[in-house]
Amino acid sequence: MEILKEDAPDLGRHNMDPVARDRVIQGGTWKKQRAVMLLPSAPMVPMKCALTWMSMITPPNQAFIRWALLGDEVGVAYSTAIDQILAHPELSTWEYILTVEHDNTIPQDGFVKLIAQMEAHPEFACIGGLYWLKGPGGFPQIWGDIKDPVVNYRPQPPVPGELVACYGTGMGFNLFRMSMFRDLKKKGVPGPWFKASASAAEGVGTQDLHFWGKVGKPNGYRCAIDCNVLVGHMDPASGIVW
Repeated sequence: MEILKEDAPDLGRHNMDPVARDRVIQGGTWKKQRAVMLLPSAPMVPMKCALTWMSMITPPNQAFIRWALLGDEVGVAYSTAIDQILAHPELSTWEYILTVEHDNTIPQDGFVKLIAQMEAHPEFACIGGLYWLKGPGGFPQIWGDIKDPVVNYRPQPPVPGELVACYGTGMGFNLFRMSMFRDLKKKGVPGPWFKASASAAEGVGTQDLHFWGKVGKPNGYRCAIDCNVLVGHMDPASGIVW
């Protein structure tokens, strides 16, 4: 930072700082960053998780709502809620959808870090925090080697502090661009976009990878995991956060 000479007029240090403008632009705090937080859950949630959601920092002077999706299977919950958002005259114009799941603990500054990454990387429609499957030997939810042109969901190793592109993400702490969902609706991509399956006809799959398999690469949308945003995955029965 350049410091004014003692005999210079007191014009303000930020005014005289040549990188101050770049700092503001980098975080995107000067423009709208409105978000809807979706949280599918049963009626009861682990308190250890809930306390982290309560302390999450949201950008000042920005619209933000928390929406608990109670009573539905998680794929149904996401699909129904997003349909309702897109049908809403106000919410459908917002910038982001943030997904948080009932058994995830999140860092206090995780949301603002994900927004900064979205601002820096417009090529991604979704960036998520890093969390692992529960239990000993769990894998990181960075699904798919993007260097392989054949779509795959092989779990990839995290790179500490860096952004790792992949073919699919978990849903525990994801920031999606609302524009992607508006575009999918406009294109007429049929739903449900999020769907868990377990049958001989459909195979076995989770709602998150169903989403990326159906609307990701087929429609040109990309995703990544920010290994600087560390998210816990709690086992309520044992109290262990993996």
